[in-house]
Amino acid sequence: MNLTGNTILITGGGSGIGRGLAEALHRAGNRVVIAGRRREALRAVAEANPGIEYLRLDLAEPDGIGRLAAELPGRHPGLNVLVNNAGIMQTEDLVAGDPALAEIADMTVAVNLLGPMRLTAALLPTLLGQPHAAIVNVTSALAFVPKAVAPTYSATKAGLHAYTQSLRRQLRHTPVQVIEIIPPQVETDMLAGHPSGPHAMSLDAFVVEAMSLLRSQPDAGEIVVEAARRVRFAARDGHYDDVFDAVNP
Repeated sequence: MNLTGNTILITGGGSGIGRGLAEALHRAGNRVVIAGRRREALRAVAEANPGIEYLRLDLAEPDGIGRLAAELPGRHPGLNVLVNNAGIMQTEDLVAGDPALAEIADMTVAVNLLGPMRLTAALLPTLLGQPHAAIVNVTSALAFVPKAVAPTYSATKAGLHAYTQSLRRQLRHTPVQVIEIIPPQVETDMLAGHPSGPHAMSLDAFVVEAMSLLRSQPDAGEIVVEAARRVRFAARDGHYDDVFDAVNP
């Protein structure tokens, strides 16, 4: 992926990793459009970074995804990069039998998995019409070793990883590159209410390293910062049980 001269849509761009990537890509010389549910957060990013544009989008609403996909190419005909970053994580006590568990699971699946799948399908014809394009899916190290207190979040990220692999294979003979960014535990608002532990990576450090890897490995299918490697490759390297216990003390 060329890191400059693109027109990029980033979901979940109002905070956390989405905002960090949006600002870094904007500084790198790209036209950036951020989307998300919280209009005030989006506006704050745009005001702090003149040139970044924003659109409201709730990935849990299929009709909203369809409207955005229909309108966006007309407003930004050069759109050639989609970054599926938006996500939610909530703690779930499966033993307690909380009646809200079904609602939490439904919303998490809708935003984290069905949302990126629907948005990708809706924008794929536009991306296929560009000479150089990319779909970047932000998953998680928890796709490979789940966190027991966030089972649905972990499951959706595992599902998005599998979808990304299938998408990459289907698009291998097209101009669309498919990239998976696999963050470790990063200090963002998503960790509110979740113990961050001593090894959480700062947001700034994550963005700097991820951008460096994207720049130095333009043909990479996966971007794995050093702090995520032990979890990402736990099964391959034969220490899955030890890593699982470390993730779930």
